[in-house]
Parts: sequence; structure tokens; C-alpha cells
Amino acid sequence: MSTLHEDVEKAIATIRPFLNADGGDMELVEITDDHIARVRLIGACRECHMSAMTLRAGEDAIRSSVPAIMKVEAVIT
Repeated sequence: MSTLHEDVEKAIATIRPFLNADGGDMELVEITDDHIARVRLIGACRECHMSAMTLRAGEDAIRSSVPAIMKVEAVIT
């Protein structure tokens, strides 16, 4: 049986080839107690003007694969 963290990582992996093709990536930072997945956009995705759409695609992939996740938030560092 996989963990919630592993399931979210697998969901991110499904969009990773598209992110990598543009020189970017997404990493899971944490899953909060109230089931919010906090992710970081890295590489080219971090400063791209399309980063909001990238985050939305990540949220769609994660929430459709892992229904326990209530929300996906970007962590800015």
C-alpha cells in the first residue's frame, strides 16, 4: 500500500516530462495535516510567465490521481 506522499509524487511524475521539456520541474515540499500539497516550481518553471498554468496542471494531475488532496499550493522561495 502506497502512502499519500508517494501517490502525490507519482502524480507529479506524470507531468514531469512536459515540465522537463521546457527546462523546469515541480517538487513536492510537504503535505499538510489538512491535506494540502505544497509544491515548488523549479528551473524555468519558477519564473515563467505561464507558471500559474503550470501550477494548475499540477493541481489537476494531483487531485485527479489523489482525491484525498484538497488543494495544491505553490511555495515561493
